[in-house]
Amino acid sequence: MMRWMTLGGLMLGLFAFAASPLRAADDKKTPEADKDGFYQLFDGKTLDGWKIGANPETFKVQDGLIVANGKGPAHLFYVGPVNNHDFKNFHLRAVVKTYPKANSGIYFHTQYQESGWPSKGFEAQVNATHTDPKKTGGLYAVKDVMNNAPNKDGQWFTYDIIVQGNHVELKIDGKTTTDWTQPEGWNGPNDGMRGRVIDHGTIALQGHDPGSKVEYKSVAIKPLP
Repeated sequence: MMRWMTLGGLMLGLFAFAASPLRAADDKKTPEADKDGFYQLFDGKTLDGWKIGANPETFKVQDGLIVANGKGPAHLFYVGPVNNHDFKNFHLRAVVKTYPKANSGIYFHTQYQESGWPSKGFEAQVNATHTDPKKTGGLYAVKDVMNNAPNKDGQWFTYDIIVQGNHVELKIDGKTTTDWTQPEGWNGPNDGMRGRVIDHGTIALQGHDPGSKVEYKSVAIKPLP
């Protein structure tokens, strides 16, 4: 009896020893919130927790940045562990830099799509000098910022996207550029983009076309009640 108890204890100890590194590795996959409650979705080194559909060469990590530059359209969807990549009410904060004639966007309430422009969710526009007159800080095709962008190419800026209930607020460097409440009975804009309704879903970054280069230094999110 003592022999079997000793053997059983040894096996239990070996199992615990083997299992604990796995638990530690799993723990590292989920970032911890900072003092303000924001979870960093980009680790600064890899695209772990993100998934690209068509034209995957458009996105890469270079010098600690997510770089969107290549054949488009391409979209990088967050599929990581924070809130099981499903957000309804949230405050997202990204640090972004555009280059001349670049176009990009930050989607929310969206879902993974293999190719094409996402049919679900809203796009917070990123564009200072691209030919598209819809500029940074607007809710694309819903409530746009036209012609005059609040950011400048070659300079880092902070993009805040706050969604609470049916209300969306976009801020560039702390200044509100869009304040929109979804009207009762809203079915999306009258341009075929019927998926642009308040719902829930993940976050995605856009690579628009070969001439567009945009960098993302940070993408962090704070789930809200």
